[in-house]
Formats: sequence, C-alpha cells, structure tokens
Amino acid sequence: MAIPGEVRDQLAARFAVLLPHLNERQRRLALATEARLLGHGGVRLVAQVTGVSETTVRKGVFELESGIDPLPDGRIRRVGGGRLRAEAVDPLLLPALMGLVEPDERGDPESPLRWTTKSLRHLAAELSRQGHRVTAPTVSRLLKANGFSLQGTAKTLEGDQHPDRDAQFRYINVQVKEHQAAGEPVISVDAKKKEQLGLLPMGGREWRPHGEPVQVEDHSFWAGPNVETVVPYGIYDMTANTGWVNVGVDHDTAAFAVASIRRWWQARGQADYPSASRLLITADAGGSNSYRYRLWKAELAAFAAETGLMVMVCHFPPGTSKWNKIEHRLFSHITMNWRGRPLTSHQVVLNTIAATTTSAGLRVEAALDPDSYPTGVSVSRDQLQVLPITAHCERGAWNYSIAPKGGQAVSLRADQRAAARAQTMQLLANPRLTGMNSDELDALRARLAPAQEARAEQRRFVLRGGRRVATTGRSRALLSSSDEILITVIYLRQVCPQKVLCDLLGINPVTIGQAIKATRQLLDEQKISITPAVVRYFTRADDLRAWNTGTDPASHVPASPTRHALTDPNLTGMSRKALDAMLEKLIVPYAAAIEQRRHRKRGGNRRPGTRGGVFRQKITDGDRILATILYQRRLCTLDTLAELFNISRSTLWNAINDVLPILNNHGTAITPADHRYASAADLLASTDTPHEHPDPGKPAC
Repeated sequence: MAIPGEVRDQLAARFAVLLPHLNERQRRLALATEARLLGHGGVRLVAQVTGVSETTVRKGVFELESGIDPLPDGRIRRVGGGRLRAEAVDPLLLPALMGLVEPDERGDPESPLRWTTKSLRHLAAELSRQGHRVTAPTVSRLLKANGFSLQGTAKTLEGDQHPDRDAQFRYINVQVKEHQAAGEPVISVDAKKKEQLGLLPMGGREWRPHGEPVQVEDHSFWAGPNVETVVPYGIYDMTANTGWVNVGVDHDTAAFAVASIRRWWQARGQADYPSASRLLITADAGGSNSYRYRLWKAELAAFAAETGLMVMVCHFPPGTSKWNKIEHRLFSHITMNWRGRPLTSHQVVLNTIAATTTSAGLRVEAALDPDSYPTGVSVSRDQLQVLPITAHCERGAWNYSIAPKGGQAVSLRADQRAAARAQTMQLLANPRLTGMNSDELDALRARLAPAQEARAEQRRFVLRGGRRVATTGRSRALLSSSDEILITVIYLRQVCPQKVLCDLLGINPVTIGQAIKATRQLLDEQKISITPAVVRYFTRADDLRAWNTGTDPASHVPASPTRHALTDPNLTGMSRKALDAMLEKLIVPYAAAIEQRRHRKRGGNRRPGTRGGVFRQKITDGDRILATILYQRRLCTLDTLAELFNISRSTLWNAINDVLPILNNHGTAITPADHRYASAADLLASTDTPHEHPDPGKPAC
C-alpha cells in the first residue's frame, strides 16, 4: 500500500526539527522507530526523506528488535566498537615511541632524531620511517597516556658547592639581623642587565587593542648608529623595603657600583638613617662588585672616608646570586613592570622603574647617571694594603670592614683618579723624558692620528663581525689617542717599564700593553724610530714622581744613584759627555744588529701577539753598552759587575758578547784601567757620586 504524500511531508518536517539535536546512535534509533510504525516500505521512505542509507535505518530496526539494554550515559557505541587504536593494531608502536623519547643514552643511537627537537611532527615522521604508520595527534595521545608533557629546562643544578656555602649564609643572616636591630642601614646591591634604548623587542605581553601590537625592530642587535644603552644598578634597603636604581649610560665598573651606592646615600640613605654609624652591604661574589676587585674596595674606602661610615661588606658565595635579596625583591618586579614595552628613552626607563610597586609596599626611585666610568682602571697591591680594610675572622675574603679613617694613604674617588692621571700625563710629556719638545710631540701625534682612527674603525669592524652595531658615538676610553702615543714614546725610550706606567696612571697592564702594541705597529708601518734614552730608566713610580722636582738640565732622564755612579769618569776613562756621545752613536746600530739576529732566528718578521721587540725589564741597551765598556776596562770580575747591574752572570755575559762586535766595527778602543777592584763596594767607593749598594740578597734574573 502506497504511503500518502501528506505523511511524507510530516516526516520531513519532524526530522528537520529533531535530528540536529541527536547524536549518531539516537538518530539511527529515531529513524528506525518511524520506519517500524510505517510498516512495509517504511525503511525506504525514511531513507529517502532524510538522505541516509537504508542500511543505517535497517541497522537501527535490528537494534530495536534485538531488545539489548541501553548504553551507559555518554556512550554512543558499545564497548569495543569502532576502529582499533594504532597501538592495538601495531603492538611495536609504543616501544618504538618510548625508545625515541627516552634519554639519549638509552635511545636509538642511529636515529636522526637524536640531535633534533622532539616535536610531535618529528616523532611521527621518525616512526613512519621505521615502519610504524602514525600521525602527530596519535603520538600526542600516546605520550600523554604514558606520563609525558611539554617541559623546559629547570635551573636546579648548582654544580660543586663551596664547603663554606651554608656557613656564609648563616653569617650574613646574623650580620643583617644585628645591624637591623641596632637601627643601622642594610642594603643589597647588584647590577641589572644592560639594555638598549629604542624600538627593540622586549619579552612578555601586555593588554592592547586587538590587532594593534607595538611595532618594533625585527632584530635587537642593530638599531641605528646612535643608539643609547643603560646600565641599571640597584640598591635595595632590606629594612625599609625600598629600592633605588642608578641608571648609568657607560660601563658597569667597580667605580660605577660604588658611585651608585654614594648617590643612594646622598639621596635617601642619610635622610632615612640620620644617626647611622655603620653600613652593611650584601653583594654577589662577581660582577662589578666582586670581592676580588681592588678598585671596588678602594672606591668603598673613599666612600667611607667621605661619609664617616664604617662600611661592612658580606659577599654571597660564588654561584648563589639568586639568594641575594635584590634579585627577587626588586629586579624581578622591575622586569615584570616593563615586559612587552620597548624602552625608547632614558625618561621611559626612569618612569617605568619608579612606577614599580608590589602589594607588600615596595617603593622604588630611579635617577640617571650621565658620568663616564671607563674600564682599565687599576689599583696596585701596595695601594690596597695601606687602605683601612680589615678582614673578618670568618671567611675574610668574603667578609671585611672598611674604616672611615686610618691606614697610610687616602683613597681617591673616580674623578680624582682622572685628575691625577691627567697630571701624570703632563709629567710624562716632559721633553727630558720624551726626547722631543712639545712641537715635535704634537707633530708626531698629528702624523699618526689618521692611522689611529683607521685602526680603531678596523678593530670595531672585526669585533662586530662586519655588522653595523649600535654605538653612541661618545669616546669613553681611558686613554686617548694622544695618550697612547705619549705612553709608547716613554716606553720605547726605555724611561720606565710597563709596571711603572701602570702604577703611575692607575691603569691595568692589559690596557697599557694593548696601547703600546698597537702604536708600535703604526710607528713601524710609517718607519718612525724612537731612539732609546742612553741613561738608566726608573724602576719605581715614586722615583719618577720624586724626579719631577729635580732641576738637572744636563740629562734627559736622571739615573738611579748606583748606576749613575758607574758612569763616573774614573771608571769609564772618559767624561760623561763623551760617554753619552758614544752611547748615542752605538745604541742604534746595536739595536739594529740585535733585531737582525732575532729576525734570522725566527725566520721572518715579528709575529703578531709577541712583545714587538720591547726592551727587557732588568737592563736596557744603554746598560749593556756601559757594562761592556766597564768589562773592557777590567775594573772587576764578571760576578762583581753582574752584582752592580743586579742581573745574573749569564745575562751579563750574553750582553757583552752582543756589544763587543759593535764596538769593534766602529773602531772604538777601550783603554784598560790602572786599578782592579775586589768588590762592588770598593768600586763604588772610588767614585764621587752618592750611591746605594745593591742588595746582595735580591735575586738576579
């Protein structure tokens, strides 16, 4: 019997409303119910009206007629229905996956994935290569089912711990509590990472209108030729829960670190603690406030003398900087406050830091420090030893106190060091030291200036790997180009060794050595020779300073008393004027002969990185010629002569053998003396020059 069209329309309307709200099994059973009610031809009609297959409708009819129990809530198919999982079809899939994600020493050593990021896509590709067909979602499901998750690295390994680590923590804790109980200031100090200014990418995100992110440069290592940088140095008051950040624009040096503490004390410390007599500083073991830096301690001594405070410093053990209070009570909040925000100017940095607050009541102030703090400043061991620094009984290298007065010397501030350095440069420019007047020295500087600038630009090009890097265009070098030329002239003139220059200028040997090496290369390229002085050089900085008050116009450089006595006419057989003339005539060919011999031994030109023919520290070329003359005069034994020049017998004998051919080639005749002295004291006693007997206990080199 045909089913009327009216019934067909009613079915279509009913199914259109109901079926979208049913799941797969519910739709199948609903269709089967209607088909059973229609009787013969119902299955075909329902299939035609809904667009499903007749097989699906018949499957629903069979389920209704079988009388099976309803499925549990939430299930569409009975247990075991549907396609088998990948690990069931391929029992070796899961072991293969575990072999890939286990530690490298347990995984497949031949797998390309050993040195590749273990992403889902890479894992699926490697499994497919091994014959296990699988997709990335299946890999994700299997990993999660076996207890795996996406994880980064965890900074938990501290390496070898110092044996005094815990004891130092306890000592710092005791000192902090004792100072706080007495109402004395306690601060935690450290330097934050240097930041470039400009539209540069910053980590983190902040809320903005959708689709309107801040436009920044796509690379952070280049932002134009005149980008500025800032170095935030923080001081955290542990008692008042306040922070003070000194934003520098130069290098993060020990001088800058102490200058930051000084500025905090002037701005906040002396107002918050008007009756303070002590200051406790807790700092890291490294960085600009390292316990190894002499400059850090010297600058703190100057700060203590200015403020009248007893400064106590306690350093955290190496590798434990995260325990320093400033890290998680100040710097972490500053970092979160400027996340996702480019630091476009100094004012933005200051305002962002000053706006940092916490629910615990943290207040922060910030100030800009435009001063210059060049690198390379040095404090000698002798200068450090006379400062009023007292090491504590417990781990004195990390814990020490600096008295506001006492000691045998007054420590200088950074600006005072710069002024003293400028005065020393004026001293070194003395024509009696340089061997040239001011006009000749200025002409030499002008001649080398273009080559120095080209060399500096070439060096910057090599350091940055050919890229154009950010630079402020400001020269903050400790030594100017003119200073480098003056130092090199003094050095090549053999006025004094590098150690004396370091002590005079307060500059470390690396900076001095690099300046001399670079300038010496320029002098060689332009074939400019600096003739060494023919008299002795200074071996101590104090001697050169004392000479500055001398009035002897006859000599370029005054000799030490002992060696000046050796130029006495009674010993050399000629006047000092004649001796100087002979030395002037012989010193250049002697230096040329020595360089020719060294060139022959090394098989070529001087190699980069060597001392560049720099004179020896114990005896100069003039000393060698003088020693040979005295030896030819047969005044004393070779051992006595070595004692007078404070060198070893072998060194003296080698020098004599080098000079004798030069004397013979120039036809210089040396007349033997009439008297032979048994000892160095007898020889010196025969002269009219005040002298100091050489120290026989001092080892000769």
